[in-house]
Amino acid sequence: MSTTNTRTRILQVAAELVGESPDGDISTRAVCEAAQVGAPALYRHFGDKEGLLSAVVDHGFERYLATKRQRDESTDPVEDLRRGWDTHVEFAVRNPNLYRLMNSPAMRTPPAAALESHRILTRDLERAAAQGRMRIAPELAAQMVMSANVGVALMLVARPATFDDADLSRRVRDAVHASILTPDAAPIGPEKGEVPSAAARLSALLRQAQGSELSTAEAALMKEWLDRVANTGPAD
Repeated sequence: MSTTNTRTRILQVAAELVGESPDGDISTRAVCEAAQVGAPALYRHFGDKEGLLSAVVDHGFERYLATKRQRDESTDPVEDLRRGWDTHVEFAVRNPNLYRLMNSPAMRTPPAAALESHRILTRDLERAAAQGRMRIAPELAAQMVMSANVGVALMLVARPATFDDADLSRRVRDAVHASILTPDAAPIGPEKGEVPSAAARLSALLRQAQGSELSTAEAALMKEWLDRVANTGPAD
């Protein structure tokens, strides 16, 4: 068996065992036995158990990310944000063990799949900000959306008997989006409530600008100021 085939075989077997496990946990011994390889082969390809599990997460989540990479961005980033939330939850419900593993505190290094998912979310938020649709800066909004999205998905996966409202995900999604998004494109004006949205929009446009007259240091400072203003809500 070639080196590539050995790694693929170990990865496929580990993914199957994770999916079949009652709690999503697996042992390297069980993986080696099922894949018919010795422990040295597993450690040579993955380093340790955490490395194997991280590879399993990336392998499984690749299917989810493939749909995000290949999608055609609409002209409405807010609608793309809604669809992104919904597909995230759908993936978690279809792959409960894999999803719990991906968000396990035991995973000291975030899987590459999780980092890419966060970047895709941030990009959609930056598009919304460029249209004047954001109340706060995209980076902070991404943290809020992702934490809420993951929290809902984990509760639906881990405690389905308790979290049994069919509309729960949509309700939380809409509440979070209402706190970070404006109803329509926000005009730049003097009212206090409009200033954070205007700052978020200018920050996003600055990030998108090519050939800015500002130096790298000046652009970084301007973004810092704009994000600070954007993240100061109307009530502050």
